[in-house]
Amino acid sequence: MSLTRRDFARSSALTGAGVALAGSVGALATAPNALASTETGSDAEEPADAHPGVGYGALIPDPNGILALPAGFSYRIITYSGRTKLESGEFTPSNHDGTSTFCGPRGATLLVNNHELKGPRANWKYPVPLTEGLVYDPAASGGCTVVEVRGDHVAEWVGIAGTSTNCAGGNTPWGTWLTCEETEDKADQNGMTKDHGHVFEVDPEDRRANRDPKPVKALGRYAHEAVVVDPRRGHLYLTEDASGPNGLLYRWTPPEGFRHGRGKLRTLADDAGRLQAFKCFDSGGKFVDDLSRATRIGTVYGVDWVDVPDRDARTTSTRKQFTDGQITRARKLEGMWWGDGGAYIVSSYARAESPVQHDGQVWFYDPKRRTLTLKVLLGVNPDPAEDGAFDGPDNITVSPYGGLVIAEDGEGVQHLFGATDGGRTYPIARNELNNGTADKPEYSEFTGVTFSPDGRTLFANIQEPGIMLAITGPWKRQQRG
Repeated sequence: MSLTRRDFARSSALTGAGVALAGSVGALATAPNALASTETGSDAEEPADAHPGVGYGALIPDPNGILALPAGFSYRIITYSGRTKLESGEFTPSNHDGTSTFCGPRGATLLVNNHELKGPRANWKYPVPLTEGLVYDPAASGGCTVVEVRGDHVAEWVGIAGTSTNCAGGNTPWGTWLTCEETEDKADQNGMTKDHGHVFEVDPEDRRANRDPKPVKALGRYAHEAVVVDPRRGHLYLTEDASGPNGLLYRWTPPEGFRHGRGKLRTLADDAGRLQAFKCFDSGGKFVDDLSRATRIGTVYGVDWVDVPDRDARTTSTRKQFTDGQITRARKLEGMWWGDGGAYIVSSYARAESPVQHDGQVWFYDPKRRTLTLKVLLGVNPDPAEDGAFDGPDNITVSPYGGLVIAEDGEGVQHLFGATDGGRTYPIARNELNNGTADKPEYSEFTGVTFSPDGRTLFANIQEPGIMLAITGPWKRQQRG
């Protein structure tokens, strides 16, 4: 049943819902040598009440040149592409991206880590190794690794290989990982031997379940970014990071009688369920063509869903199968996370291709009300090279200490940052690993931000060269601000 414009106009009140961004992290420095690097601290460990007010105070430069953090926090290097090794002996693959944590055996934390590697394997020094039985397309360079952390012990192995451009992805309520290919390459394009642009399920605990990878074609073939699962209704929500035209937000509804569970998605028929794209309208019933139209925090749109004609995109990309009046678009639809009964959704930025320019939005979709509410809005950053303002939100996670923690993928300086429910943003960490030169510094984006199951450790990645970090410190619940 559609949510009509009249119904939405009658029931909606454009009350500001504030921001839903709060972090509780911090970090420090370690020597980039072994898998279980020795921790380094910024200063003496401080109690949680040492940082009154919003955030954790100023970021302290890292003498090792990796991560600046507030006083009292520390970090540990878990994996480092080209330095740490897999159980099979190959080096850790590069270009770390989306990540999630899971409870492992005997108190271990398991993480599944995407590696965003596009195109032929020859293009990359450290592609995901082609482990026997775990390969989809032997020509492709991407995939996932599984990392096990138990105290000082760290182990890493391949979860899936032969996939392409594995970006944000998402976890499931039944304890698996959905890895998303952010590409539309078909067989015989860009060196590939199979079609790409799919979602695959990876089990962090059962290695046998990952053998003979099969794409979940029911979820569509397009430039997938992230995915979340509604644990109550069974819907999957998926973002598309694309332009020319801008990408879409999708919803997949399972077929009648389908029950989710480990490995169940790969049993679906290619056309199972319904794949639909979103269509928004404001409180007056007016169609909204692009999410960039929203310029005030608290803006609420009603959402309807429109069937995708050809989810496999045999001749036309899914986003191009609609006229502009049929669906709502958005630039750089990126990270997602399920929490607070709905889906947090990121639009990283909007430029000339969009009606209104901005440097980041975070939305919240409420499936019960079928509404989309703007929670975070970042204005265009006039000088990204200067430390201070934030731009380009990407991967996000819901914090056990309230609100969200966001990984920055903008221009210039890169941060992990948070914000209070009242809308105040604050820094959590700053990437200090310069991949450029002293005259022209370049800092890679942060990715894969996610808390450990017990909430004590924040994991995050520096995408290039590919470093996974475990951050600990005096977390605290942030004031509303």
